[in-house]
Amino acid sequence: MSDTIRAEVIRLGLIGDNIAKSQSPRLHRLAGAQNGRRAVYDQLVPAELGMDFDAVFAHAAQAGYRGVNVTYPYKERAAAKVTVDDPLVRAIGAVNTVVFDAGGPQGFNTDYSGFIAAYRRVRGDAPPGPVLMIGAGGVGKAVAFGLVALGLTEIRIADRDLPKAQALSQALAAARPGLVTSTGTDAAALAPGASGIINCTPVGMAGYDGTPLPRDAMAGGAWVFDAVYTPVETRFLQDAGAEGLQVISGYELFFGQGVDAWRIFTGLPLDEARMRRELAEGKDVA
Repeated sequence: MSDTIRAEVIRLGLIGDNIAKSQSPRLHRLAGAQNGRRAVYDQLVPAELGMDFDAVFAHAAQAGYRGVNVTYPYKERAAAKVTVDDPLVRAIGAVNTVVFDAGGPQGFNTDYSGFIAAYRRVRGDAPPGPVLMIGAGGVGKAVAFGLVALGLTEIRIADRDLPKAQALSQALAAARPGLVTSTGTDAAALAPGASGIINCTPVGMAGYDGTPLPRDAMAGGAWVFDAVYTPVETRFLQDAGAEGLQVISGYELFFGQGVDAWRIFTGLPLDEARMRRELAEGKDVA
Protein backbone atom coordinates (compact mmCIF):
# COMPACT_ATOMS: atom_id res chain seq x y z
CA MET A 1 0.00 0.00 0.00
CA SER A 2 1.46 3.36 -1.02
CA ASP A 3 2.05 6.16 1.46
CA THR A 4 -0.48 8.30 -0.45
CA ILE A 5 -3.22 5.71 -0.10
CA ARG A 6 -2.30 5.03 3.51
CA ALA A 7 -2.59 8.73 4.29
CA GLU A 8 -5.97 9.16 2.59
CA VAL A 9 -8.73 9.98 5.06
CA ILE A 10 -12.05 8.18 4.70
CA ARG A 11 -14.69 10.65 5.83
CA LEU A 12 -17.96 9.11 7.04
CA GLY A 13 -20.82 10.18 9.25
CA LEU A 14 -24.05 9.29 11.01
CA ILE A 15 -27.22 11.37 10.67
CA GLY A 16 -29.74 10.83 13.45
CA ASP A 17 -31.23 12.02 16.71
CA ASN A 18 -30.08 10.95 20.17
CA ILE A 19 -26.89 9.31 18.88
CA ALA A 20 -24.35 10.50 21.45
CA LYS A 21 -23.80 6.94 22.72
CA SER A 22 -23.55 5.31 19.29
CA GLN A 23 -20.61 2.95 18.87
CA SER A 24 -20.60 3.36 15.09
CA PRO A 25 -17.82 5.99 15.12
CA ARG A 26 -15.51 3.63 16.97
CA LEU A 27 -16.35 0.67 14.72
CA HIS A 28 -15.47 2.61 11.58
CA ARG A 29 -12.30 4.12 13.06
CA LEU A 30 -11.15 0.63 14.00
CA ALA A 31 -12.07 -0.66 10.54
CA GLY A 32 -9.91 2.03 9.00
CA ALA A 33 -7.02 1.11 11.28
CA GLN A 34 -7.28 -2.52 10.21
CA ASN A 35 -6.60 -1.33 6.66
CA GLY A 36 -3.88 1.17 7.48
CA ARG A 37 -6.27 4.05 6.80
CA ARG A 38 -7.61 6.90 8.89
CA ALA A 39 -11.40 6.89 9.07
CA VAL A 40 -13.22 9.94 10.42
CA TYR A 41 -16.82 9.32 11.43
CA ASP A 42 -18.82 12.38 12.43
CA GLN A 43 -22.07 12.46 14.38
CA LEU A 44 -24.47 14.74 12.51
CA VAL A 45 -27.47 15.62 14.68
CA PRO A 46 -29.77 18.02 12.81
CA ALA A 47 -31.01 19.85 15.91
CA GLU A 48 -27.46 20.37 17.19
CA LEU A 49 -26.36 21.71 13.81
CA GLY A 50 -29.31 24.08 13.58
CA MET A 51 -30.46 22.38 10.37
CA ASP A 52 -33.25 20.09 9.27
CA PHE A 53 -32.51 16.62 7.87
CA ASP A 54 -32.56 17.78 4.25
CA ALA A 55 -29.95 20.45 4.95
CA VAL A 56 -27.68 18.05 6.84
CA PHE A 57 -27.95 15.49 4.05
CA ALA A 58 -27.10 18.11 1.43
CA HIS A 59 -24.16 19.30 3.54
CA ALA A 60 -22.77 15.77 3.78
CA ALA A 61 -23.15 15.27 0.03
CA GLN A 62 -21.19 18.45 -0.69
CA ALA A 63 -18.58 18.38 2.08
CA GLY A 64 -16.39 15.48 1.01
CA TYR A 65 -18.05 12.63 2.87
CA ARG A 66 -17.61 9.23 1.24
CA GLY A 67 -20.91 8.23 2.79
CA VAL A 68 -23.18 8.38 5.79
CA ASN A 69 -25.24 6.05 7.87
CA VAL A 70 -28.76 7.20 8.65
CA THR A 71 -30.62 6.26 11.81
CA TYR A 72 -33.81 7.09 13.69
CA PRO A 73 -35.96 8.89 12.67
CA TYR A 74 -34.67 9.60 9.15
CA LYS A 75 -34.32 6.28 7.30
CA GLU A 76 -37.53 6.61 5.31
CA ARG A 77 -36.79 10.22 4.43
CA ALA A 78 -33.34 9.20 3.24
CA ALA A 79 -34.84 6.61 0.91
CA ALA A 80 -36.58 9.40 -1.01
CA LYS A 81 -33.29 11.23 -1.61
CA VAL A 82 -31.17 8.46 -3.14
CA THR A 83 -30.97 6.07 -6.06
CA VAL A 84 -31.65 2.51 -4.94
CA ASP A 85 -30.61 -0.20 -7.39
CA ASP A 86 -31.69 -3.18 -5.28
CA PRO A 87 -35.42 -3.90 -5.78
CA LEU A 88 -35.56 -5.44 -2.31
CA VAL A 89 -34.34 -2.22 -0.71
CA ARG A 90 -36.85 -0.28 -2.80
CA ALA A 91 -39.57 -2.54 -1.40
CA ILE A 92 -38.33 -1.95 2.15
CA GLY A 93 -38.64 1.79 1.59
CA ALA A 94 -35.89 2.76 4.03
CA VAL A 95 -32.13 3.16 3.76
CA ASN A 96 -29.52 3.34 6.49
CA THR A 97 -26.40 3.54 4.33
CA VAL A 98 -25.73 6.19 1.69
CA VAL A 99 -22.70 6.43 -0.59
CA PHE A 100 -22.01 9.73 -2.32
CA ASP A 101 -20.92 8.93 -5.88
CA ALA A 102 -20.27 11.18 -8.84
CA GLY A 103 -23.64 10.09 -10.23
CA GLY A 104 -25.46 11.05 -7.05
CA PRO A 105 -26.22 9.46 -3.68
CA GLN A 106 -26.75 5.68 -3.69
CA GLY A 107 -28.88 4.02 -1.01
CA PHE A 108 -28.48 0.66 0.72
CA ASN A 109 -30.00 -1.10 3.71
CA THR A 110 -27.61 -2.99 5.96
CA ASP A 111 -30.21 -3.25 8.74
CA TYR A 112 -31.75 -5.97 6.56
CA SER A 113 -28.55 -7.99 6.16
CA GLY A 114 -27.47 -7.19 9.71
CA PHE A 115 -30.67 -8.55 11.21
CA ILE A 116 -30.45 -11.77 9.22
CA ALA A 117 -26.87 -12.28 10.44
CA ALA A 118 -27.90 -11.50 14.03
CA TYR A 119 -30.78 -13.97 13.92
CA ARG A 120 -28.71 -16.77 12.42
CA ARG A 121 -25.86 -16.21 14.87
CA VAL A 122 -28.23 -16.96 17.77
CA ARG A 123 -30.94 -19.21 16.29
CA GLY A 124 -29.21 -20.84 13.34
CA ASP A 125 -31.69 -22.27 10.86
CA ALA A 126 -34.63 -22.34 13.30
CA PRO A 127 -37.74 -20.85 11.68
CA PRO A 128 -39.08 -17.62 13.19
CA GLY A 129 -42.59 -18.93 13.88
CA PRO A 130 -45.40 -16.40 14.37
CA VAL A 131 -43.82 -13.02 15.13
CA LEU A 132 -45.08 -9.94 16.94
CA MET A 133 -43.18 -6.89 15.74
CA ILE A 134 -43.62 -3.60 17.59
CA GLY A 135 -42.77 -0.62 15.41
CA ALA A 136 -43.25 -0.23 11.65
CA GLY A 137 -40.70 2.51 10.99
CA GLY A 138 -37.42 2.35 9.10
CA VAL A 139 -35.70 -0.40 11.08
CA GLY A 140 -38.97 -2.29 11.44
CA LYS A 141 -39.35 -2.45 7.68
CA ALA A 142 -35.85 -3.84 7.24
CA VAL A 143 -36.29 -6.40 10.02
CA ALA A 144 -39.68 -7.50 8.66
CA PHE A 145 -38.25 -8.17 5.21
CA GLY A 146 -35.35 -9.97 6.88
CA LEU A 147 -37.89 -12.21 8.59
CA VAL A 148 -39.42 -13.00 5.21
CA ALA A 149 -35.99 -14.14 4.00
CA LEU A 150 -35.75 -16.35 7.12
CA GLY A 151 -39.00 -18.16 6.30
CA LEU A 152 -41.62 -16.03 8.06
CA THR A 153 -45.16 -17.41 7.81
CA GLU A 154 -47.08 -15.10 10.17
CA ILE A 155 -46.50 -11.57 11.46
CA ARG A 156 -48.48 -9.27 13.73
CA ILE A 157 -47.42 -5.62 13.45
CA ALA A 158 -48.16 -3.16 16.24
CA ASP A 159 -47.67 0.57 15.77
CA ARG A 160 -49.31 3.66 17.20
CA ASP A 161 -49.66 4.80 13.59
CA LEU A 162 -52.05 2.12 12.33
CA PRO A 163 -51.90 3.12 8.63
CA LYS A 164 -48.11 2.72 8.78
CA ALA A 165 -48.49 -0.81 10.17
CA GLN A 166 -51.09 -1.63 7.52
CA ALA A 167 -48.88 -0.34 4.71
CA LEU A 168 -45.99 -2.52 5.88
CA SER A 169 -48.34 -5.50 6.19
CA GLN A 170 -49.44 -5.04 2.59
CA ALA A 171 -45.86 -4.71 1.34
CA LEU A 172 -44.87 -7.93 3.12
CA ALA A 173 -47.90 -9.80 1.78
CA ALA A 174 -46.94 -8.74 -1.73
CA ALA A 175 -43.40 -10.00 -1.18
CA ARG A 176 -44.49 -13.31 0.36
CA PRO A 177 -47.80 -14.65 -1.01
CA GLY A 178 -49.64 -16.61 1.66
CA LEU A 179 -48.09 -14.69 4.55
CA VAL A 180 -50.56 -14.32 7.42
CA THR A 181 -50.61 -10.74 8.67
CA SER A 182 -52.48 -8.72 11.26
CA THR A 183 -52.07 -5.18 12.56
CA GLY A 184 -53.10 -3.09 15.52
CA THR A 185 -52.08 -0.36 17.91
CA ASP A 186 -51.99 -2.53 21.07
CA ALA A 187 -48.93 -4.79 21.13
CA ALA A 188 -50.11 -6.78 24.15
CA ALA A 189 -53.36 -7.64 22.39
CA LEU A 190 -51.42 -9.08 19.45
CA ALA A 191 -48.95 -11.04 21.59
CA PRO A 192 -50.81 -14.29 22.48
CA GLY A 193 -49.40 -17.18 20.48
CA ALA A 194 -46.38 -15.27 19.15
CA SER A 195 -43.15 -17.26 19.06
CA GLY A 196 -40.91 -14.29 18.30
CA ILE A 197 -41.29 -10.83 19.85
CA ILE A 198 -39.44 -7.90 18.33
CA ASN A 199 -39.00 -4.29 19.41
CA CYS A 200 -38.30 -1.91 16.55
CA THR A 201 -39.21 1.26 18.43
CA PRO A 202 -36.78 3.55 20.27
CA VAL A 203 -38.44 2.69 23.59
CA GLY A 204 -35.74 1.46 25.95
CA MET A 205 -32.79 3.28 24.43
CA ALA A 206 -30.95 6.00 26.28
CA GLY A 207 -33.34 8.92 26.52
CA TYR A 208 -36.45 6.82 25.87
CA ASP A 209 -37.10 4.99 29.12
CA GLY A 210 -39.50 2.10 29.49
CA THR A 211 -40.41 -1.06 27.61
CA PRO A 212 -42.73 -1.55 24.64
CA LEU A 213 -44.42 -4.66 26.06
CA PRO A 214 -45.36 -5.79 29.58
CA ARG A 215 -43.46 -8.84 30.79
CA ASP A 216 -46.61 -10.91 31.25
CA ALA A 217 -47.41 -10.49 27.55
CA MET A 218 -44.20 -12.38 26.69
CA ALA A 219 -45.34 -15.61 28.34
CA GLY A 220 -45.19 -18.53 25.92
CA GLY A 221 -42.79 -16.86 23.51
CA ALA A 222 -39.63 -18.58 22.26
CA TRP A 223 -37.29 -15.75 21.29
CA VAL A 224 -36.98 -11.99 21.41
CA PHE A 225 -35.04 -9.31 19.55
CA ASP A 226 -34.53 -5.67 20.48
CA ALA A 227 -33.26 -3.26 17.83
CA VAL A 228 -32.07 -0.98 20.64
CA TYR A 229 -28.41 -1.49 21.61
CA THR A 230 -27.69 1.53 23.81
CA PRO A 231 -27.97 0.15 26.41
CA VAL A 232 -27.35 -3.46 25.35
CA GLU A 233 -29.36 -4.78 28.31
CA THR A 234 -32.73 -3.10 27.92
CA ARG A 235 -35.61 -3.72 30.29
CA PHE A 236 -37.40 -5.40 27.36
CA LEU A 237 -34.59 -7.96 27.01
CA GLN A 238 -34.25 -8.40 30.76
CA ASP A 239 -37.96 -9.19 31.04
CA ALA A 240 -37.74 -11.61 28.13
CA GLY A 241 -34.76 -13.40 29.64
CA ALA A 242 -36.59 -13.72 32.94
CA GLU A 243 -39.47 -15.34 31.05
CA GLY A 244 -37.08 -17.85 29.49
CA LEU A 245 -37.05 -16.49 25.95
CA GLN A 246 -33.94 -16.80 23.79
CA VAL A 247 -32.45 -13.32 23.47
CA ILE A 248 -31.04 -11.68 20.34
CA SER A 249 -29.38 -8.43 21.33
CA GLY A 250 -29.58 -5.25 19.33
CA TYR A 251 -25.79 -5.20 19.58
CA GLU A 252 -25.74 -7.99 17.00
CA LEU A 253 -27.73 -5.85 14.58
CA PHE A 254 -25.41 -2.91 15.26
CA PHE A 255 -22.38 -5.06 14.53
CA GLY A 256 -23.78 -6.69 11.40
CA GLN A 257 -25.07 -3.52 9.82
CA GLY A 258 -21.85 -1.71 10.68
CA VAL A 259 -19.47 -4.17 9.06
CA ASP A 260 -21.70 -4.42 5.99
CA ALA A 261 -21.82 -0.62 5.75
CA TRP A 262 -18.03 -0.41 5.99
CA ARG A 263 -17.66 -2.77 3.03
CA ILE A 264 -20.18 -0.74 1.01
CA PHE A 265 -18.47 2.54 1.85
CA THR A 266 -14.94 1.39 1.08
CA GLY A 267 -14.78 -2.03 -0.57
CA LEU A 268 -12.07 -2.83 1.98
CA PRO A 269 -11.87 -6.09 3.96
CA LEU A 270 -12.62 -6.50 7.63
CA ASP A 271 -11.54 -9.11 10.17
CA GLU A 272 -14.85 -9.52 12.00
CA ALA A 273 -13.46 -11.59 14.87
CA ARG A 274 -10.79 -8.98 15.52
CA MET A 275 -13.39 -6.22 15.31
CA ARG A 276 -15.61 -7.94 17.87
CA ARG A 277 -12.66 -8.35 20.20
CA GLU A 278 -11.47 -4.77 19.87
CA LEU A 279 -14.96 -3.35 20.41
CA ALA A 280 -15.43 -5.53 23.49
CA GLU A 281 -12.07 -4.40 24.86
CA GLY A 282 -13.01 -0.74 24.42
CA LYS A 283 -10.23 -0.13 21.93
CA ASP A 284 -10.27 3.03 19.83
CA VAL A 285 -7.95 5.01 17.57
CA ALA A 286 -7.48 8.75 17.26
